[in-house]
Formats: sequence, C-alpha cells, structure tokens
Amino acid sequence: MIENQANDPSRTSWIPVPENSDFPIQNLPFGVFIPEDDIITTGTRIGDTAIDLSALQQLGYFKGIDLPDDVFLQDTLNDFIALGRPTWRRIRNRLAELFDENNMTLKANVAHQNQVLFPVDHVQMLMPVFVQDYTDFYSSIEHATNVGMMFRDPENALLPNWKHIPVGYHGRSSSIVISGVDLHRPKGQRMAPGADAPTFGPSVRMDFELEMAFVTGEGKPLGHRIKAEEADEYIFGMVVFNDWSARDIQKWEYVPLGPFLGKNFGSSMSPWVVTMDALAPFKVEGPQQDPPVLPYLETTGKNNYDIHLEVGLTPEGKTESVISRSNYKYMYWNQRQQLAHHTVNGCNINAGDMMASGTISGPTKDSYGSMLELSWAGKEPITLGTGDTRTFIEDGDTVTMRGWCTNGTTRIGFGEVRTRLLPAIED
Repeated sequence: MIENQANDPSRTSWIPVPENSDFPIQNLPFGVFIPEDDIITTGTRIGDTAIDLSALQQLGYFKGIDLPDDVFLQDTLNDFIALGRPTWRRIRNRLAELFDENNMTLKANVAHQNQVLFPVDHVQMLMPVFVQDYTDFYSSIEHATNVGMMFRDPENALLPNWKHIPVGYHGRSSSIVISGVDLHRPKGQRMAPGADAPTFGPSVRMDFELEMAFVTGEGKPLGHRIKAEEADEYIFGMVVFNDWSARDIQKWEYVPLGPFLGKNFGSSMSPWVVTMDALAPFKVEGPQQDPPVLPYLETTGKNNYDIHLEVGLTPEGKTESVISRSNYKYMYWNQRQQLAHHTVNGCNINAGDMMASGTISGPTKDSYGSMLELSWAGKEPITLGTGDTRTFIEDGDTVTMRGWCTNGTTRIGFGEVRTRLLPAIED
C-alpha cells in the first residue's frame, strides 16, 4: 500500500492559506472548473488558489505516475476516479510534495505558475462528476425517530426493518446541481389536511435536508458484491449535499413506493470532492448498533467521521442566520455498511456514482437537519436573527450548508453549498 504522505500535519505550502481555510495543503480536494482561458480542466485547491492539473501534467510534473495523457482534460472526474485508489493517492502525494514550502521546483518557476495557478474567484466551478446513478439513504436514527414520532406511533417510531438494514432508495441523478445554481419551487399534487381530494400547485412545504454524500470508484462486475471490509477501496471522496424536499407533495405520494416528485426536482452539492484519504485523521467510533447487524454488515474499528455541519438561512435582502449545527458522526449506519448493503445483491456501481447519507440530525433540536424537524412539521415556527419566522423555506430564501473537520492542528473542509429558492415557474 502506498503511504498517505499528503496528510503530514506539519507540512505548509508556499501558496498562501488564510486562517481557518477549509483548504490547507493537507486537503487537496478535486474539482472541475473553467479558468480564464475557457478550457475545462480538472483541478485542486489550496487556500484561495485553484490549481490546473491538466497544465501540471502537460508541464511534466506528474512524471513517473501512469496516467492517460488526457485524464485531466475531461469535463468530469470520472475517468480519473476510475483509475483507482493507488493513483488517487499518488497524485495527492505528488501535489503535496510540489506545493510544499520547501520545494522550489514550481515555487521558483513563475512562468509555469502563470499557467497553473488561478484565483479561485476567477474560475467557474462545474459539476465535478457525471452522476450516472444516485442513491439516497435514511441512516440517521435521530432523524428517522423524529419523523416516525410525527407521522406514526411515537412509541414505535422506527419501522421494524430500520435497525437491520441501511434503508435507501434510488433517486434522480439528472437534477443534481452544484452550489450557486438556483432552484425553482416545484409543483405537484397535494392533499390538504381534512380535504377529500388532492389539488395541484406549487409546494407549500419546501424543505432542505442536511446530508453528506460519497462518490464511488469503479466497482465490481454485475453479480459481485463489495464487502464491508473492502468498501474503503471503492469510495473516492465526499461532498456536502442538500437533498431538497417538497414535504406536502412527498406526503401524498410516498405510499406505497416512496419518494418521487417530492424529491427529484433538485439536489445541491458542494463543488470540491474531498478525498477519504484527506478525511482519514478524523475517523471516530460510530453509535452502538443494537441489535447486532448481520455478518455482511459487520465493520470494525472507526467507521464514522467527525465532520461539523451547519445550515444557514438567508431571507432575500437580509443577513444569514445559522439555524442548525450537526455532525456526520451521529450516523447510525456508516458508509461502508451502506455500500456493502447496496451491492450485496450483486448490484454494480460505477465511477462517479453518488450515495447520500439521508438527513443528518443530532440529539438536540438545534442539531436537527431539516425544517420539518426544526419547526416540528410546521407547528413550532423558528425565529431567525432578522426577526423573521419560518416553518418551511420561502421564495427568495437562500440555504447555505457548510462542513469541516478540525482536530486542533488541521482543518479540512468542503467549502459550502449555497442555493436560492426561486418561485415556481408559471407555465
């Protein structure tokens, strides 16, 4: 196994890194952007500087690493992801070496820097992966319990299968967008409380869902499963994920086959994919699973990640209020179990597939990951710092989610996913 040298906490970069930046040299995430020359490229980021990997390759800085000539000239990361974990690690190690404070190779070559480095606010971020398939899990016990208490028997909030399998459904990949892309309020059928028949119109219960999502590498052939103990080899990295939800449309349609139009109108993700290698120092123990899981779902060691999460809500023309602070470490089902369960029936996965965690809620009300929970199905409006009140998301509101890890010496973050909700389209 190739050593993960890029995580050296003592390493510093000759590229300036602002204090509390999500992107120190120990991060080195991957993304896709258009720099000033209007050529789509794969890149990474240190501080507030975007780094063109295709230019680095053409200039010979990846010499000795077996790479296709055009792997970083693609409009997605999929081809690079398909090369596998050893290659991902070699590239991060080379980047860490190249941008180390003590390495003069590129530091002293201003001509090459001018071809490689761009202010991050001068580039246009694009979808980092082509998401062929998207799966949404339902893996937070706090969230599942809250929803069960609202809509079913509070004494039996969890359905009988919930503690035995990582429940999930196959969502719509075509409507996943990156941070900065606005979404319109969706329309659909709704059944108002006490009504005898449904009506059609814009959703009146628009909600966010605070989630993380992982991006998969190339899987095994159809019919072969990925075991829990080998799942890490097939997971490339993670993003912050807002799985928007139209609660009124969803409530009317979800029996018997689950989410459909209430979910597939749009999901939003952060544009930089943070690798699992970069997140390795932040592994923690997960919750105790009781009853014990079946053998194919058993995992050992630290399988959760201590990722701080927050949600900000900004009414149009006003300032942001942070309305939720949660953590990915609360997840009952970890991603190794999710991937093992997803493939145990022989389902194949592809490089660039995305698997979301489901809403991440913590044990206290201020850590709930949706408006459904924060306002308790609209019965308890929340008050923002601006004085405005909300039960659900209103037109013109901007929802911003952020995620980061810190251990006192190193901070690794994801940046943010920011989305404004526009009125429904009249047509």
